[in-house]
Amino acid sequence: MTPLVPAIDDLHQPELAQRLRALLNNKTKPVGSLGRLEGLAERIGLVLGTASPRLTAPQLVVFAADHGLAAQGVSAYPSDVTWQMVENFLAGGAAVSVLARQHGLELTVVDCGVNHDFAPRDGLRVCKVAHGTADASLGPAMTAAQCQQALNNGVHLVKQLPGNALLLGEMGIGNTSAASLLLARLGGLDAAEVTGAGTGLDAPGMARKTEVLQRVLARHAGAQRPLDALAAFGGFEIATMVGAVLQAAAERRVVVVDGFIASAAALVASRLAPAVLQRCVFAHRSGERGHACMLALLGAEPLLDLGLRLGEGSGAALAWPLLVSACAVLNEMASFDAAGVSRSPA
Repeated sequence: MTPLVPAIDDLHQPELAQRLRALLNNKTKPVGSLGRLEGLAERIGLVLGTASPRLTAPQLVVFAADHGLAAQGVSAYPSDVTWQMVENFLAGGAAVSVLARQHGLELTVVDCGVNHDFAPRDGLRVCKVAHGTADASLGPAMTAAQCQQALNNGVHLVKQLPGNALLLGEMGIGNTSAASLLLARLGGLDAAEVTGAGTGLDAPGMARKTEVLQRVLARHAGAQRPLDALAAFGGFEIATMVGAVLQAAAERRVVVVDGFIASAAALVASRLAPAVLQRCVFAHRSGERGHACMLALLGAEPLLDLGLRLGEGSGAALAWPLLVSACAVLNEMASFDAAGVSRSPA
C-alpha cells in the first residue's frame, strides 16, 4: 500500500532561511527577543516559500469515525457520542465551533466512517469508508483496501479545499486507543507507557484499557510497517487525516496539528514521508498521557501547554492566532533603519 500523493521534497532553502533570519534580526527589538514566535515566523516562511508569508483561507477540518474496539470498554462514553458530537459541530455548539467562529476559521466536518448516516448540509463532507472499523482485538481494524481508500479520501479532500493552511481536528469514541496503539508500535513502546484516560476513565477503566491494548498489540505483532499498523489498529479518521497531511505537505500548506490523535496521524505520515514534519506546527501538548511521548518521538515542540484533552481541533484553533501574529511581525514590524531607531552597539 503506497499513498497516491506527489513527492514531498525537503524544504532545504538556505538563502530563504538566511533572508528570513536577517529580516527578523533587523526588526526594532533585541535579537531573538520574540523567542519562539520568531522561529514560527521562519517556519511559516519556509513552508510557503516566501520572506513575506500570508496565511489565506485557513481550513479547520474535523475528521470523524467510529471504532470497533470501543466494544471492549476502552472509553468512558458510548459510541453514539461520535455521531451526536458531529451533529453538535454542524449546529455550531461545540468548543471547536465556537473557536472557529472566533478566529475566522472555515470549519468542515468529514464523516470518514461514523456509524450513522447524516442528512446532507453545509459544512459536512461524507467520505465514509464503512460504518466504523472492525474490533482490532478480534482482527484488523481495516482491510488494506479500506486503509488505502481512507488515505485517498484525505488526499482528494485537501485538493478541493482553498487556502494555504490546514488545521487538524478529530472526533471518534475509542480513538485515543488507536493513537496509543500506533504510538506503541511505531515508537517501540509498551502500551502501559502510552495509555491515558481518554474521555475520562477511572482507575479500573484504565487498567482494562491497558490490558486490551496490550492484547491488541500482541495479536498484530506482525504489523510493523506504518500502513500495516494503521490498518491493524485504525481508525478511518486517522487514516483519512494521514492522506490529508500528505497532500497538504505536498502542496506546501502549513499543517497545524492538534493533540494526541492528530499527532498520531502526523506520526504515520512522517514515517511515509519524513519531510512532512517540516510543514507541521504542533499546536499544544495535551493532557493525554501518551502525547508527551508522541511529541518527543516526532521531535516536536508545541506552542501551547494548557492541559487540554478535548480533541476536535480545539488546540489547533487556540494556537492559530500565534501563527497570524508571527506573520504580522515579519510583514509589518518596522526595521531599525525604517523607524530611525538606534541599534545596540553590542
